[in-house]
Amino acid sequence: MSLSGGCHCGAVRYEVEGDPIHVALCHCSDCRKSSGAPMVAWAAFTEENFRVTQGEAVTHNSSGASMRSFCARCGSGLWFRNGEVLPGLVDIQSATLDNPEALPPGAQIQTAERISWMATAHSLPAFERFPGM
Repeated sequence: MSLSGGCHCGAVRYEVEGDPIHVALCHCSDCRKSSGAPMVAWAAFTEENFRVTQGEAVTHNSSGASMRSFCARCGSGLWFRNGEVLPGLVDIQSATLDNPEALPPGAQIQTAERISWMATAHSLPAFERFPGM
């Protein structure tokens, strides 16, 4: 499998090869704060199966060995590395893939930190577009 993705403005692009090690929704507070979202979808690949094809991401040490890379122009979060917890892996934010449908999550992780209302979010009313439009 070969997949590509990138940031919102297109300045940074990447490719991954092969099958992911895991695909999960993370509910940790660090992911929430860095994304501004209630959870983040991740797909982990080995370092040798990941490459940046365009531009250069900026990296921020968000906590200890956690290194979060993002586009300096538009701010899109792109990938994550933590050599202590995930040695040899790069976790890409799978929603930044050109085809995010290709890697559905297989688990939810860090649910001990999940925002309580996320446990029932699937029961909220759903609208195909903004209500009233």
